[in-house]
Formats: sequence, C-alpha cells, structure tokens
Amino acid sequence: MSDFRLKVFQAVAKNLSFTKASQELFVSQPAITKHVQELEAAYRTRLFDRQGSRISLTESGKLLLEHCERILEEYKQLEYEMHLLHNEYTGELRLGASTTIAQYVLPAMLGGFIGKFPKVSLSLMNGNSREIEAALQEHRIDLGLVEGVFRLPNLKYTTFLEDELVAVIRANSKLAVGEEITSEELSGLPLVLRERGSGTLDVFERSLLQHNIKLSSLKVLMYLGSTESIKLFLEHTDCLGIVSVRSISRELYAGLLRVVEIKDMPMPREFCFAQPQGQESGLVQVFMQFAMHYNYML
Repeated sequence: MSDFRLKVFQAVAKNLSFTKASQELFVSQPAITKHVQELEAAYRTRLFDRQGSRISLTESGKLLLEHCERILEEYKQLEYEMHLLHNEYTGELRLGASTTIAQYVLPAMLGGFIGKFPKVSLSLMNGNSREIEAALQEHRIDLGLVEGVFRLPNLKYTTFLEDELVAVIRANSKLAVGEEITSEELSGLPLVLRERGSGTLDVFERSLLQHNIKLSSLKVLMYLGSTESIKLFLEHTDCLGIVSVRSISRELYAGLLRVVEIKDMPMPREFCFAQPQGQESGLVQVFMQFAMHYNYML
C-alpha cells in the first residue's frame, strides 16, 4: 500500500547508487530514475547532486529521507496491525545477525519461525557485531542479534541467550599443550582469532585485560572473518583458536578438535537483541518473543 516511489528513493539514498537500488528492488534502472525524477518534479527540488558517476544527497534529499524512513515504518506497522485484526501475522522483517549467531543459533530458530508465521517475509543480513549495529542505525534492518561487550547508547539491548568462548586446538597438534594452561602460558602460544569488530574478539580482549594482558603482546598468527575459517585453519596449523563453544560440537564429537581450559580465565558472554531506542514494531516483538520461548524450550 505504501508509495513505491518512497521505497525507490530510500534505496537510492541508502546505496547512493541507482544501479544498486535497481538490483535491490528488482526494478530496471530507467524505472528507478523515472521514480526519482517524479519525486523531484512533485517537490520542485533536486534530491541528488550528480558528479559524474557519483551521487550525493542534497539538503532537500536529506530532509525527504528523514521523513521517508518514518513514513515507510508507519506503513509497515499499519499493514501488520490491519492483518492482526484477522489474526494474521504478515509483513516484512529484516534481521541482521553477527556471524556466530547467524551460523550456529539462527538456522533452526528461523525454520521454526517460518513454520509458525508463513506469511511473514524474512530476510537476514550477516556481518560482525559492529556492522550489524551500523545497519540498525542506518535503518537497513529492523532487529539485530549481536554478541560482545560494547554497547551503543542509542540502541537497546536485550539478552536472549548465554554463550561461552573456549580455547581449542586440533586433536593431533604437535604443540606441547595439556588439558589446561595458565593465562601466562597463553601469551607464549600461537593464536588464530576473529577480526576486529567481531563480538568474539571484544570478549576475548576484555578477558585478557582482566589479567593485565594486552592483545598486542600475544603471538597472533592470523585474524580471520568467521569461526568456520578458524576451525579449518586449526585443522592444518599448530595453534590455538578462541571460538564459541556452540560452534565446535561436531568437531569435538568427531575428535578433530579438543578444548584447552585457560585456568582462572572464563570467557562468558551474552547474545543480545539490539534495536533502536523507542522503536518497537509489532513483528520485531513477535520475533523476540518467539526466540525467547524457543530458547527456553531447548
């Protein structure tokens, strides 16, 4: 029911690209250009400055984008509430999840959600925690699921699941590492870690600081962008990795990896919902309640 021209304008404004907006909305580029021109004619102002192949928002464009985001959000809420009068849950829900959550927590949960609410259109963006929080602030997603310890003041965080980081090594490693090491011994061992911006690295770094150890003092061989990459790296390299305990159940069962306890250095963390302060759409609340109940039943 919402004005499709506003959706087109929002897509162009967010991507600062007519081509990317065309790909995102599955609409031809000439049609994208036509919709934007119609808006510019209606408001008798330019919405974009064009410098060669690059575009940027004018002051008029920035004003329209500010109102556009509120209007489209209200349209989504209206659609949700009107269908709810007939006990139907429908609408679009854009999720964003940090890598560990997207790979090891969400797949089964999303399957259950789609089974219960088949008329809800779900999409999932995957990235590290900082990227998901940025997407929330830019209104590219409706709800984030993140890990880590840093909290942005303009976002609201709600814990939905407990997790723990552990040190792991390949079962046939040539490193002289027993079942337990001290934090001092950790400093002398080669490591593979998640990249900057990941919640996993945030938690690990906080645990190190509690033992007066700086990340820069460790022997880090590699920073990798996913837990799966770390696990594959460990299978072929003699070093320790720091990963979520939820991510290694298959490898432990198959005898490929083993856990090495770091004495007096527990690394608990929380998986959290993140959403803009004061914004609680109906579908977001439905998903959060479903996820809470789903985890409670496990």
